[in-house]
Amino acid sequence: MQEKYININSLKVSENLAKFIREELLEDLNISPEKFWIGFEKVVKELAPKNKELINIRENLQKKINEWHTKNKDNEFNLNEYKKFLIEIDYLKEEGPDFLIETKNVDDEITKIAGPQLVVPIMNARYALNAANARWMSLYDSLYGTDVIEESEDSVSERYDPLRGEMVIKYGRDFLDKYFPLKDLSWHKITSIAIKEGHLVILKGADGFNLIDEQKFIGHRGEADNPSAIILKNNNLHIEILRDPRAFSAQQDHAGISEIILESAVSTICDNEDSVAAVDAEDKIICYRNWLGLMKGNLKTQFEKAGKLFERKLNPNRSFISKDGKGLKLHGRSLLLIRNVGHLMTNPSIILSNGDEVPEGIMDAFITSTAALHDIKNKNNSRTGSIYIVKPKMHGPDETAFTNLIFSKVEEVLGLEQYTCKIGIMDEERRTSVNLKECIRTLKNRVFFINTGFF
Repeated sequence: MQEKYININSLKVSENLAKFIREELLEDLNISPEKFWIGFEKVVKELAPKNKELINIRENLQKKINEWHTKNKDNEFNLNEYKKFLIEIDYLKEEGPDFLIETKNVDDEITKIAGPQLVVPIMNARYALNAANARWMSLYDSLYGTDVIEESEDSVSERYDPLRGEMVIKYGRDFLDKYFPLKDLSWHKITSIAIKEGHLVILKGADGFNLIDEQKFIGHRGEADNPSAIILKNNNLHIEILRDPRAFSAQQDHAGISEIILESAVSTICDNEDSVAAVDAEDKIICYRNWLGLMKGNLKTQFEKAGKLFERKLNPNRSFISKDGKGLKLHGRSLLLIRNVGHLMTNPSIILSNGDEVPEGIMDAFITSTAALHDIKNKNNSRTGSIYIVKPKMHGPDETAFTNLIFSKVEEVLGLEQYTCKIGIMDEERRTSVNLKECIRTLKNRVFFINTGFF
């Protein structure tokens, strides 16, 4: 479909993108469309030539490397000579002294909790919601539906397999015995659970038993003498043991345990890059709208399954009563990161005054960061007020420094405190790998992770 543009200052902007920014992105923000576009235009006018220059440097370096290999193809490879050549053409940078990373205000999901990280295409709202909600997952479902537990040769059921169900419950009790062991009792033999004076008491008949490490008990839900859930913690990851004697899974369980919920994917990269094909304004708006919905906390989607209509939305936080009787909450969703595209890409959503397509990475930086302003207001994602940008396909320290410059400009235009935008470096280009220390140095106030694209 032919793109329809409107003129905004010296830019030609997709009519639909301009409408999205005006009516959705900037809604309830103290930023007018005029202010946004004036700031964007000024920055892109300054940085687009630099962006193009960096891409030209890549091409020139590759040309020189190709020529070197052609010239030396019949010679025995000499590592020292090759290294000297790479230094001469400025492919390899001189390594400076040691330094400390100075990034501040980073959430616990990055700094203190070791857990899985998902990557999800932001273009698909249902997938994005599933990933965000994967912070908490059923151990029973995960075991029953995967090959963690091998298929039983004795199984004859084509629907629910009761033998497999027993194996799932056994695995769950073994899991509890391993990570939350009791003094002088196995979780397999318990008959009830209670909270007494802030302590978890596991019962076998009339006898009470405690955790070997009582610090692992965090709190409960429901009545103290008959809790509907208990919350435990190991290595900063929580689990919930749910109790509902009426549930199908608890029919043969003396303690009424119906489910074990694990804190699972603690962070998720919402991807604008490799896993999506967003080639024009219509595609980009889908991506930006889904990210905006996640940042506002109101993203929803409906889908049909087996003839029934379902709605998917973000999970709420999980409430519980702490050991000292206080009402507390655990975060209900993954910490969400947004992967922008790299410096190489351009996009026809915006046409510059010289007729060039906008550098897509600069457009991503502005629009995804603006969307995150909604979260900075309500703290549904980052509780520290940070914006997490994952930046791929950077070639060496010059390009990581350029990323730092882009987000400095974004912060200026959006009125954000310096270094609000944190950067995850995707170490997936050889020039970044061999110059990694200097790449990190250019982003020492922003870097929050280094993630390799190599297998």
